[in-house]
Amino acid sequence: MAEKQSSVGFSAEERAAMKEHAAELKKEQKRGKRAGRKDGTADVLAKIAEMEGTDRELAERVHAIVTENAPDLSPKTWYGMPAYARDGKVVCFFQSAQKFKSRYASFGFNDIAELDDGDMWATAFALEEITPAVEKKLIALVKKA
Repeated sequence: MAEKQSSVGFSAEERAAMKEHAAELKKEQKRGKRAGRKDGTADVLAKIAEMEGTDRELAERVHAIVTENAPDLSPKTWYGMPAYARDGKVVCFFQSAQKFKSRYASFGFNDIAELDDGDMWATAFALEEITPAVEKKLIALVKKA
């Protein structure tokens, strides 16, 4: 009898992202205290360069928005995606549509961003295009975080 693949567990894309994260942690550990903002920026720009089409355009624009409006956040990669951290903890991150075969790219925030707004608030936002209105919203969120 043929063995059926279980739908339980991690997808191939999720497993690949976890492997990338393990490699990122190893690289950070190897760099140690000498690691600087330049290293993180180079890593993020390299990941963005690997992206194609709309994902690359969105990631480039998100990178510019974050670095211009939250200079205290340090660029780094996180599960193979561009991310921005404070004191080593990821505050916000970009996730390409292509990487996880999803309908749209997204820009998300971890709890350290403290975007709390009452009893319920969004922590990730779908991105299809960065219009002036979307850019204004992103800037406000990044500054708040």
